Amino acid sequence: MCAQNDETITASSSIIPSKTAMITRDAALSPTPSNTPEIYLSKLDDSDNNGLDDHHDRNLVMTPITAVKYTYSLALLAFSIILIVSVIFNQGTKLSTVNPWLALCVMVGTIVWLGMMEGQQGALVGLTGVVDHLVYKESHSLAFRNTQLAYRGDNLDRYVTGRQFMVLMCVFVINLCGSPLPGMSESSLNLPQIIEEIFLKTGIAMILMTAMISQLPPQVNASHCMIDFINNYFALFTLYTALIIEFSGVMHASYLIQNIISLISGKPVKTREEPRTRLQASFFWLRVLMSLSTLCFSMAVTVVALFQGKTTMWQGVPEWVSLVLFFVLLTIVGMLEGMQIAFLATSKMRREQRGTSFFGKKTVEVISKKNGQNLPAFFIGRQLMVVGCFFILARVTTPDVEVGTGNNIFGVSDGAQAFLNTGLHAALLMTILASNTWKLAASTFPVAFVNLPFTYILLWCGLILEATGICSGAWVLARILKRVTKLKYDEEYVGTPERPTLSQDYLDAQMPESLVGQSQDVLDEKPGEDREGAKPPESKVPSTDALDEQAQSQGELDVESGLAK
Repeated sequence: MCAQNDETITASSSIIPSKTAMITRDAALSPTPSNTPEIYLSKLDDSDNNGLDDHHDRNLVMTPITAVKYTYSLALLAFSIILIVSVIFNQGTKLSTVNPWLALCVMVGTIVWLGMMEGQQGALVGLTGVVDHLVYKESHSLAFRNTQLAYRGDNLDRYVTGRQFMVLMCVFVINLCGSPLPGMSESSLNLPQIIEEIFLKTGIAMILMTAMISQLPPQVNASHCMIDFINNYFALFTLYTALIIEFSGVMHASYLIQNIISLISGKPVKTREEPRTRLQASFFWLRVLMSLSTLCFSMAVTVVALFQGKTTMWQGVPEWVSLVLFFVLLTIVGMLEGMQIAFLATSKMRREQRGTSFFGKKTVEVISKKNGQNLPAFFIGRQLMVVGCFFILARVTTPDVEVGTGNNIFGVSDGAQAFLNTGLHAALLMTILASNTWKLAASTFPVAFVNLPFTYILLWCGLILEATGICSGAWVLARILKRVTKLKYDEEYVGTPERPTLSQDYLDAQMPESLVGQSQDVLDEKPGEDREGAKPPESKVPSTDALDEQAQSQGELDVESGLAK
């Protein structure tokens, strides 16, 4: 089947690239009454916009209330950035004591990298729903390389596991660069002490800067511009880095927890790979043992440092309060991570199946209000809560021991103590205990999570936090970033779920053999017409039922891959 430069293969004369085809699922991918696929060659029709108007109608809706929210949110962000930079050049942070410019550059670079991690996860998980990835192989070769590597075997699950550790590492590095040391929560701006106490000592400035720059805007853009977002070497480098971290085995204790949950629930661990050989199994469980040992050591270091008051926790907080706060925050973060998975996993269930208890019914009722808009609103508030908890946990768990004084934890060497002072061991601890474990539990028992009383309380906390508009400026930043980087919506490349864009190779594989390579006169014949008494060939195009099964399996993959907003 061939097409001229000014022609496209379409159903209903849709405008698409000359080497691809836009086929409606019900009209073209399922057989017609005559069992002939309804595919035509036709000229471009300017009156048809490819059905993208609804998808492109994503402009910011400006009302007086939203204008106020955008303005004060951006003002708070600007004020927070000025305060943080002022503290850095006042050498009030851990890394700035070495060199303020080094601390600033490291912080900016880490914020940019964290933004790539946040957006890339949504892009890779979201693109699993694309029918034919060949449509952007030539135009977006790097994005194609990203998806082909991520979708090979269980690589997507491995990427999510490694990425989660990278996110926590970035949060700890940003904390080292920009969070003031105990007793150093002062800038050089000579502001009232109460102002600096609120924004610096409590960490609000760091939380706002991280959430509104490196998390929410990339997530917003990557949710609609997935292909353009990962069409660069930076995304490919991030993907390889996450896979290498997962391969190192530092996170393999998560798989032990996964197997324990599988045994308890009686549900087998899903995989898209062949069973491990004896050698592969030995290597796998060796890494699990190593990761478990590292996890136990990290927990011991954290607890001892808290009891001895050797962390960067705010001055005046009793040691026992710090220890209790540590476990409480781990539980809150875990619940927030699990709620995201549970809400997504039960989103297609009937209400009576989702809410089986008093609090469960209340939770489902709140989520369903405002035409379902409460769910994305909660995800925004949840993101801010998670970031806030992580920054507080970074303060609580990062050791603050002066190297060379002989007060090293467990008597480790000065070099080992210097490493522990970075807090990266705590990042491993929180990734496994405050994130992966809860996600695995929620994916196995989603209905149980929805029906917990604590779920209802945290749901309202997230909605109230989002309603304040404190992070509304992220939408403006997302739109600015989209225009600067010239991101385009995915529908321009792969179509919509109802009208997917298909490559020529995909069409040839799905078309009856008797029609492949036929002339345009043959293809332009009306559907169902017999040609010289010939019997219409039997269609080999996938049926609607087959596509529905494919969509269901891809939806399960989205949940299993830990989609996070």
